[in-house]
Amino acid sequence: MRRLRRWTQQSPRRRQSSMVKRRRLDRASVVERAAAMADAAGSVQGVTLTDLAAALEIRVPSLYNHIAGLDDLHHALAVYAMQQLIIRLRGAAAGQVGREALLALAAAYRRFAQEHPGIYPLTVRAPGPEDAVLTALAQELLQMLLLILASFGVQGEDAIHAVRGLRALLHGFTTLEANEGFKMPLDLDESFRRLITAYLAGLAPTNQEPSGRSRELQ
Repeated sequence: MRRLRRWTQQSPRRRQSSMVKRRRLDRASVVERAAAMADAAGSVQGVTLTDLAAALEIRVPSLYNHIAGLDDLHHALAVYAMQQLIIRLRGAAAGQVGREALLALAAAYRRFAQEHPGIYPLTVRAPGPEDAVLTALAQELLQMLLLILASFGVQGEDAIHAVRGLRALLHGFTTLEANEGFKMPLDLDESFRRLITAYLAGLAPTNQEPSGRSRELQ
C-alpha cells in the first residue's frame, strides 16, 4: 500500500510536468526546432513530421495544434528563414553607408548561407503575388538593398538590375562553396572580397565617395 501511495503521489507531478511542457510549446518553437533540424540535415526535405514530433517529445497528432501539415511547415520555415536573413543583414549594415555597408552585408549573407544550409535555399525563390507574407519580406529585403545602392547614385531600373547582379554573385558563390566547388589552394575569403570589390567598382568610380549619411541604415 505504501508503494501504491507513493506512486499515486508522484503521478500527478509527472502529469503536471507534461502539461507545463505542452503549454510552453507554440508554433514559433516548433518552427525553430524544425529549422535547426533542417540545417543539421542540410535540407528541409530531411525533416519529417515524425522526426520533428520525436525531437519535441510529443506525438505527431499534437503537431497539428501548431501546424496544418508538411506544406504549412515548409511555408513557415521559408518565412522564418527570410526573417532571420533580414535580421542578419540589417544588423551587419546598420550604421554604415555605401561601400562599407555593402561589404558588411555581403559578408553577413555568406555567413548566413554557411550557418544555415537547410533553410538558406528557402530565401532564394521569389514568392508569388498570392503569398502576402513572403512578398512583404521580399520587399523589405529589396528596400534594404535599394537604400544602400542609392548611396552610389544607383536608382530606378538601374538599381533593380544591380540588385539582381548582387543576388546572383552572392548566391552563386555561396552555392559553389557549399557544394565544395572550390578546390584550388587559394584563400576563399580573398576570392569573395575580390568578387564584391569588382561588383562595387562597376557601381561607381573608385574615387567617387557615396553620398551622405542620410542613406545610413538604422
